[in-house]
Amino acid sequence: MTLATQPLYLPAMVQASSASIPATTPRSRPRPKDVLELLKPVTWFPPMWAFMCGVVSSGVPLGERWPFLIAGMLLAGPLVCGTSQAVNDWFDRDVDSINEPDRPIPSGRVPGRWGLYVAMAGTLLSLLVAALIGPVVLAATVLGLILAWAYSTPFPRLKQSGIWGPATTGFAYEGLTWFTGAAVMVGGFPDSRIVALLLLYSLGAHGIMTLNDFKAIEGDRQMGIRSLPAVLGPDRAARIACLVMGLPQLVVVGLLFHWGLPIHGGFVGLGVALQIIFMHRLLADPRGRAPWYNATGVLTYVLGMLVSAIGVGSLM
Repeated sequence: MTLATQPLYLPAMVQASSASIPATTPRSRPRPKDVLELLKPVTWFPPMWAFMCGVVSSGVPLGERWPFLIAGMLLAGPLVCGTSQAVNDWFDRDVDSINEPDRPIPSGRVPGRWGLYVAMAGTLLSLLVAALIGPVVLAATVLGLILAWAYSTPFPRLKQSGIWGPATTGFAYEGLTWFTGAAVMVGGFPDSRIVALLLLYSLGAHGIMTLNDFKAIEGDRQMGIRSLPAVLGPDRAARIACLVMGLPQLVVVGLLFHWGLPIHGGFVGLGVALQIIFMHRLLADPRGRAPWYNATGVLTYVLGMLVSAIGVGSLM
């Protein structure tokens, strides 16, 4: 081959090889599996657990309102929680294009404005299902969806605050879904003792959400998100998280004893004691052991929720 013929030969080879490769065009609509990934099914468990705590705390036999129970579980998990994940991914698409380029929106698997359309459709469907269940559930769902959008939208973007961000997610994931579970079963506003429990566990969940922020300290600092670990550092943030998780549970223990439920109060107190042991180990290396605590201390926390719900349910 001479240098004179090489330029003629190479384009011919490229043209031939290109003809054998089918042209790819950008996807115009997402596949169902990509929409499902956008809704993050792994995140549905915490609100569905809290929902079941609400169901149990109502004291109403499951068989009496099972259609409402199924509708409520769908509302708490795939609908409201899934919608909140779609909202968050849509408004975080620029950040995800840097940190998580394989997510459905930045990767182009959910193209154009489909992420926003999914979030809007989820919002409307959630409201429809909630309205079919009852007015109290609808009111709770409206509040939950408002918080979901306020958490992620450019204004007020509550996730930028180390105080309001965890408070919003804690209240939405634990308190509102617990409330919804109880309201679905009683067909109205739950008992004041149920409301007291769900508010206390929502407050404690603020600490859990703070620990979740440990995995993104550098990114939060670069993006101007003022999470407690990013602003205060891991050591101080971990101490605050432990305090916020522990104190509400101690109040729960006191209430359970006050309501004549010493066995349930004792079990929850034992869980708090185990958490204190776990917290001592966490504080020795907050950043490195935050995931470990989420698998140990948080487990005893949510088990305490269930024990409390069972106890209060026995009084109804």
